This record gives sequence, structure tokens and C-alpha cells, in this order.
Amino acid sequence: MEEPKIRVGICADYPDIRGRLNGVYRVGGQSLTGDFIVRPREGAAVLCDAFDREISRGAEIRLLRENSATFTLQGVTIGVHFHWERREAQTFAGDLIFLATGEGKITAVNEIPVEEYLLSVVSSEMSGEAPFAFLKAHAIASRSWLVAMLLRGKQEGGGIREAPDRCAGEVIRWYDREDHTLFDVCADDHCQRYQGITGRVLERAAEAVRETRGVFLVHHGEICDARYHKACGGLTEDYATCWEERSVPYLSQAADSPSPQVPIRSEAEAERWILSRPDVYCRTADGELLRRILPAFDRETADFFRWQVNFGREELETILLAKSGIDFGTLNAIVPLERGPSGRIRRLRIEGSQASVVVGKELEIRRWLSPSHLYSSAFIVSTQRDPSGTPTSFVLHGAGWGHGVGLCQIGAAVMASRGFSEEEILRHYFRGAALVKRY
Repeated sequence: MEEPKIRVGICADYPDIRGRLNGVYRVGGQSLTGDFIVRPREGAAVLCDAFDREISRGAEIRLLRENSATFTLQGVTIGVHFHWERREAQTFAGDLIFLATGEGKITAVNEIPVEEYLLSVVSSEMSGEAPFAFLKAHAIASRSWLVAMLLRGKQEGGGIREAPDRCAGEVIRWYDREDHTLFDVCADDHCQRYQGITGRVLERAAEAVRETRGVFLVHHGEICDARYHKACGGLTEDYATCWEERSVPYLSQAADSPSPQVPIRSEAEAERWILSRPDVYCRTADGELLRRILPAFDRETADFFRWQVNFGREELETILLAKSGIDFGTLNAIVPLERGPSGRIRRLRIEGSQASVVVGKELEIRRWLSPSHLYSSAFIVSTQRDPSGTPTSFVLHGAGWGHGVGLCQIGAAVMASRGFSEEEILRHYFRGAALVKRY
């Protein structure tokens, strides 16, 4: 197996893209450096220099780096549709491609070898100051997910999937990797965070990638689809709770602790678990460790282990209409019907005076019940009612941050801080998988 190159979509469908070439890039037969702007014009992308002089135009413009040149793009949106969404300037290595897309928009694509790509992923997903064994574990998991996704994507595609056997009154869908056609992966949380090399602590991340070069998680001879999330809340989740109905042995429930935890099997157990604070790895209040583990914008989310969201009834009715397109009328109840072993809800009934709908799976539930996303679908519902029995507000008490499947990033980083090796960490979260060097 040879190291592959991948195409990463950094800016998709922007009205124009501005940036700077930090070194020499080749554009056709020309050399270019410094500031640039790319605009759509008559169905083509038009590249201009700092003086607005046209350099190149076409459906595709390819800039090839020379030596160790990098490029900076302005106003890159990160955390798209999540609660930490923002725009920032980011700097990248590799080649740069501009594509003219429909309706007068421009897309920027970074073409780069996998190992260089991973350098940014490891220091974007978590801080480059995190414990070294964790950085190595994350490099292996990210490399495995990426290559497994590329192999699977050639056969299956991606995007939104819906359960073929759902009943009337059910909306059961899940979201695999985005079904990108112009590039392999996006640069955001929908695939893997790839936020360039701006302001990152890169030396240790680079060393972690180098020391694990070509190493993959493998199960029965196949590269593992090594999913990960920010904080499981004490128990990781089964693959089928979040995606299609199939068993993936290495993506099954595991305790985020040295000792086993009993999986959630009932609403009473879910309530006890979510309202408790068990002694598990991702339950950490060590501010210094969290500063070393988490990027700055993730540290804004301090209540990742146990959280609470309050909605007035009319506020939640408005959110549901906007997110689902369904007018529930007066919202009467939110009823969990089925949970996975971590307590994450996979089927939820929403009852209103005009409609009653069952929604799943995990991410769709999180999308329907928040202007952005709930932290997770591991929650219980407390309903306040007026004297007539009509709800006045709904309080969601929740656990964890993310889908909960595979590697718990905060838990794994805490394990590394306690002396566990990258192999011990990965074997803990991906049971039955082995580490194999493929190139």
C-alpha cells in the first residue's frame, strides 16, 4: 500500500475567495506569490493578483507549490451549523485548486499527501499540547477513519440515509460522511477538522504523525472505520444507534473507565445514569489538563460531561417547525422510545396537538431539538405544566458531547495523562482491533 493523496474541500461555494501565497506557486507557466483574489465570472473561476490583474481563468485553476510554500485563506468558516461556528484565517500546506461551481460560486480544494493532512487534523481536533501518547493514538485513529472512508466511499457513497423499513409517522435518518463530489473530505467537523497550521502547536503533532506513519487500526484484515467524538459521558455507544442497522464489533459499547459499567437498558437506568457523575476518564475538572487537551474554542464548552438545556414550550415549537418542517401545534410531550447502551436516544416520539412523529437516529434528534445541535442525544426530559396540564417548558438533562461511538477524545487524553500508551488507549475504545503498519 502506498501513501495516498487526498483532496480536502476548505471553502465550498463561496462568492469569492481571498488569500495569500506564502512562497512561490506555479500557475500554468507562471510563478505567483503574495495576495490574490478569486472571483466567479461567466461560468469560470478568475484568479487575480494583489493589483487585481488577471492571472488565470478556467473551470479549474491549479496552483502547484514549490518547495515548502504554504497558502493562507481568509474568512474560512469552521464549526458549520454547530454552536461554535465562526470565521478565521487559516494557513495550509500542499497544492491549491480553485473550482467554478454552480450559481456563480467558487470552491477551494487542498490536494495534499495523507501524512501531511494528518499533521493538521491531529492539532485541529485537539490541542498539539495534549499528552503525546494521545496524539499518537489520534493520528492512528484519524488515518484509519480516512482511508476506510475513502475505500468505503468508492463503493457506497455518503450523505443522508433513511431507514427503508420505517413506519408511517417516522423520520429515521442518519448522516454518514458528506457526499462530496468535488473533493474527498471537507475540512470541518462533518468529516475531520482540518484547520491548517495557523497558530497550532505543531512540533509534537508532527512527531506523533511521523512515529505512527502508515500505522492503522485493523480488524479481521480490514482497516477500521475508527470513529471518534469529544466526550462519551462515561459509556461509549454502539454503531447502530447512530448509523445503519449493523453490528461493528470494534464500535460497540465500552466503559470509559478501568472497571466495567452496566449498559443502559431502561428509562429508570437512563435517569439514574444521566443525573449521576460517575468516576470515569472523561469526567475531569482539571483546568490545566483541559487547556492542554482542547483547542481554545472547544474550551468554551465547559459543561461537556453533564449539561442542561431549558426551552419554553413556544420556543421549542418554533425550533421544531424550523428544523423538521412539521407543525406540531401545541407541544404536549417528548418521549424517548429506544436508547443505546450509553443512554443516547435512537428513537424519540414528539407529540403535539396537530402531529405526533417518531424521529431518529441520534444526530437527527440533536438537530430537531436545538437551533444548532444538542451536545448529544443522551438526555432525559423534565416537563413543567400549568394547572390545565398544558406544558409551559421542557428541561433536558444530558450527558456527553458527540455521538459517543469509538474513541472518546477527552477520555483518551486523560488516559494518556495517566501513563497509558497509544496502543492501550486504542485497544480500550476499539475492542478486538490491532495496530498494523501498512506502509
